[in-house]
Amino acid sequence: MAGRSMTYPARAAALFLFLFTGVAAAQPRDEPSSPRLRAPLTLLQINDVYSTVPVDGLGGLARVATLKQRMAAEGRTPFLVMAGDFLSPSVSSATFRGAQMIAALNAAGLDMATLGNHEFDFGDDVLLERMREAKWQWVVANVVDTNTGQLIGGAAPYVIRTFNGLKVAFLGLCLNTGEITGDKLKHTKLLDPFETAAQYLPQIKRENPALIVAVTHLTFADDRRLVERFPEIDLTIGGHEHYLITAIENRSFISKAGAEARYVARIDVSQRPNGAIERFFELLPMSKDIADEPRTAEVVASYESRLGAALDTRVGSTRVPLDADSIRLRASETNIGNFVADAIRQAAGTDIAILNSGSIRGDRIYPAGPLTHRTLLEMHPFGNVICKLAMPGRVVLDALNSGVARMPDTAGQFPQVSGLRMTVDTRAPAGNRVKDVTVNGQPLDPDKTYTVATPDFVFKGGDGYTMFPGQRVLVGPEAGDMLLAALEQYVAALGEIAPQIDGRITVLR
Repeated sequence: MAGRSMTYPARAAALFLFLFTGVAAAQPRDEPSSPRLRAPLTLLQINDVYSTVPVDGLGGLARVATLKQRMAAEGRTPFLVMAGDFLSPSVSSATFRGAQMIAALNAAGLDMATLGNHEFDFGDDVLLERMREAKWQWVVANVVDTNTGQLIGGAAPYVIRTFNGLKVAFLGLCLNTGEITGDKLKHTKLLDPFETAAQYLPQIKRENPALIVAVTHLTFADDRRLVERFPEIDLTIGGHEHYLITAIENRSFISKAGAEARYVARIDVSQRPNGAIERFFELLPMSKDIADEPRTAEVVASYESRLGAALDTRVGSTRVPLDADSIRLRASETNIGNFVADAIRQAAGTDIAILNSGSIRGDRIYPAGPLTHRTLLEMHPFGNVICKLAMPGRVVLDALNSGVARMPDTAGQFPQVSGLRMTVDTRAPAGNRVKDVTVNGQPLDPDKTYTVATPDFVFKGGDGYTMFPGQRVLVGPEAGDMLLAALEQYVAALGEIAPQIDGRITVLR
């Protein structure tokens, strides 16, 4: 279904926008007159993929592999590109540190990737290991290994390839903002992506490619700034946001394919005799109607099998029982609530942590003794990501009052906290129950800005925390660490934990 077409002069492009809402397996073949049949290159884009298997029925790298093979069998020239964020975070990555993603993407036939912020989650030394294991071309121009003075892992700043006579340049760029913390960059320097593009684009243009593609892991706002500053970029294959984006900025086309390979963006490109470039776009859902490619499926299954055994590996231990009884957890301070809140706050480096008690599971008392990956997963099975916000004290107070609004009833919205103390008077009207709040020993200042760590579920307004959407975001869901990973890192660093009820929440009943 052709949405619209536009024609631009010279090296500009005609864009045909295809948005197909059925399943890819049911697609008819292109009509013989379809202009994209003549395209010498079919780009297949994925980005922000954390699971090798389908999520809620969509995705799965074995299905992506089938799509690529099918395109090749139909006479296309498919080129599979990953726009960053895939080594982490996930339960599997917490165990295998991204090795499972490298193996699955190798099997699936990934052709090119740039780096995203989550590629650094395990530090730059682990990243170098993963880069060496990959069989595809790494392209990232602004990440330098200070030990060698060269681009990290032997990556190329840009690559020029010719596909059936079409000369294409790929320039790789990664964000350099606070999502990647300094402790993960022991010998890595992140350069400004805009100044880096200004350095390499003149070199690229001297080689006279027909098409310039930026493979980026930047915010959408920065992708727009990039193509506004450098209009010679014909196409941006981008990542970072977890939702679908297709946009035309000036003469450039920006594509982001969502997350978890639920969809693959298909972009066919060709060149007219007058030199103009045509780009044809289609969004392909990776549904159950697409069969798994056997070799990729075998690799995925092998890691899933190993994960089962790996989950029983000991992370550390607890010297005291951890009380996850839901009646107490959802109406009072508990030692497991303090443990989880402290881990979140430490991982995010914030003044405060606030989480909903409903995010802590088990409804039992976990005995003193070893803590395995599986036990921590039982405590938090949701896959939440830690977000970091900045907000005035009055919003913090609103959040705490919202969290206790249903007392004396037990409710999943009840807050477990770190970095603050408060008194809750259940006899007062809802919305005015929280008193005597202190943050790190000082009275809460309604006009002072505090940094707050919270799960992405709460960040999005879940469990009634409607005051959080709209606050200043320092680290959003697309960049934060997994809550489960924070628990594991906290336990592993201490070796043994012994959280206590220490008077953070005093309830007057």
